Amino acid sequence: MAALAEEGRGDPAAARPHPATPPPSGRDHAPAVTLRGERVEPGSASARGWAGPRRAAPPLAGAAPGACGARRHARLIDRATSPRDEGDPKAEQKTLEESWQDLALIKATPKPPKKQRREDLSEPLLSPAHLLAPEPRVCSAPPETPRVEASPPHCLTLQEKLLSHYSSWLAVPEAQASLSPQLARSICAQLQNFLRSKCPELPFGSLFLSSPLLDGLGALAADHIHLMLPVVLDTTLWSLIPGEDTVVRNPQYWLIKRTDLEYFPRGRSPWDRFMVGRYLSSNMLNETLHKMLVASINWPAIGSLLGSVIHPLVASQELKLEVKHDQVELSITLFPVVEMEDKVLLAAPPEGLVENLWLESFYRAEVSKVKELDASDSGARQHCLRILNGICKSHPTLHKLSGSPLTHVVLHLSATSSDWAEESLADRFQQVLEELVGYLEKGVLPSYFNHKINLFCELLEEEIDEMGFMLYRAISEPELLLKEK
Repeated sequence: MAALAEEGRGDPAAARPHPATPPPSGRDHAPAVTLRGERVEPGSASARGWAGPRRAAPPLAGAAPGACGARRHARLIDRATSPRDEGDPKAEQKTLEESWQDLALIKATPKPPKKQRREDLSEPLLSPAHLLAPEPRVCSAPPETPRVEASPPHCLTLQEKLLSHYSSWLAVPEAQASLSPQLARSICAQLQNFLRSKCPELPFGSLFLSSPLLDGLGALAADHIHLMLPVVLDTTLWSLIPGEDTVVRNPQYWLIKRTDLEYFPRGRSPWDRFMVGRYLSSNMLNETLHKMLVASINWPAIGSLLGSVIHPLVASQELKLEVKHDQVELSITLFPVVEMEDKVLLAAPPEGLVENLWLESFYRAEVSKVKELDASDSGARQHCLRILNGICKSHPTLHKLSGSPLTHVVLHLSATSSDWAEESLADRFQQVLEELVGYLEKGVLPSYFNHKINLFCELLEEEIDEMGFMLYRAISEPELLLKEK
């Protein structure tokens, strides 16, 4: 017995009383099963199936501590009030330290709620409203301002959203819209004077401006203007060859061939100096003009006269000028242009080894046809194009659709849809989106003026997929295109 007592004093767990074993039940005494050679007790995780990491059940809040405290408190009170048993030897062994421990337990035990008296039961109970109501303040409250009932929010129609988005985010400010053409015309006049004095032997025509902003087809900003430089050719010495009859097999490109060299030898035309083989080279003409723009023109002096700073782009293959003014920044691109046999050809060859090709431009015909149709039925095609061009130019996925592709879609649609009134702007807008999705699915957008030309021929397949997916979503949810970029 002494050895057992010593073991109990050395091990705190051994001295701690063990809880009473609960009475056995049929569920607890279910027979154990064997799973894969291992003994599994009923109720274990293996018998129940995996249900995630097991967690200890939290004790019921306030239940065990309150009950134990009440029993401990009653036991101490009974010990204090009951008379001491003279024959009990344990009563004499109570030390002062144990008395202080009992006193500390009494103070630490929370007091039970005050027992309700009989007189309190006769008093009326307060309503919940009185219990929750705050005490009135003595200070005088300011007079309440009469409440104005807010009107229900107005749901904007698609047409109202389109017009609001255009006026808020896409319309060019009037100051820029008027200043940019003025600067461009002044630079155009200076460049014209230089070419006539520097190259009097080359029959250049009069420079003129070309821009969607000037022609009413919409522009995201007044920062891009084209300068068209006419190249006047003698039609008896030059002829056109369609691009589809050449190695490029593209009907949108043309060759300008020198004819009758046996009767009119080389040097008879002032443009013979720009020939490669027997063809007028657009690339050679651009290189000559690029050298003039970069090295021969005093742009700082011209810029000081116009109150701006003008820089030609040296590294660019295009003939570009960057103009910085206090109120606007402008980009001007120069294009040599040839007009022959009712064709307008730009010196904009494709990238590659072919340097003699000239790109056919339909821009002038597009503007003329759209304005003609609007004048005939008081339509809103130009307004629709301004909105579409602004949205596509500002969108990172759709920016390559702006310009000619959108104009040709509107012209194709005008052949089948006659209602282009201002009130039908939203309907025509969605119809243009549907037509674009159809053309992108085929990968072909035929030109309105030449059905052999595919305006999507230079788009990559990945670009077509991204554009088609974006526009397909926008058909059912046009607001996707109206988010601020």
